Amino acid sequence: MNLQAKGEFNVKLKPLTDEREIPLFGRMSIDKEFSGDLVGTSLGQMLSAGTAIPNSAGYVAIEKVDGTLHGRQGTFVLQHNATMDKGVGILNIIVVPDSGTDELLGLTGNLKIIRKDGKHFYEFDYELPE
Repeated sequence: MNLQAKGEFNVKLKPLTDEREIPLFGRMSIDKEFSGDLVGTSLGQMLSAGTAIPNSAGYVAIEKVDGTLHGRQGTFVLQHNATMDKGVGILNIIVVPDSGTDELLGLTGNLKIIRKDGKHFYEFDYELPE
């Protein structure tokens, strides 16, 4: 059964430093709070690469979500893969297979991020076994 969860989230990104700096590369911590059909928090890390061309970049990230999805409690992991080609973006965020726990065991899906009026919203298309 295909389901959809919608809501808003707040995100805090903080730079993480390594002993070895690599030009145009970045690493950040992710700290999110979800509201709406998914209520909970997530923690994760992001790796990014900029380029000499403005508005061209890429990032990958992993975040572990702990919360309640339409009344079902558990955790799961989201995997991000994104590119920006001269301002045109492609973002793919999926549930890592077999990462769901407790009442979210068997969770699969894709999450879409929508930025509007300075706020972050999500649309999460997912499936759960009966």
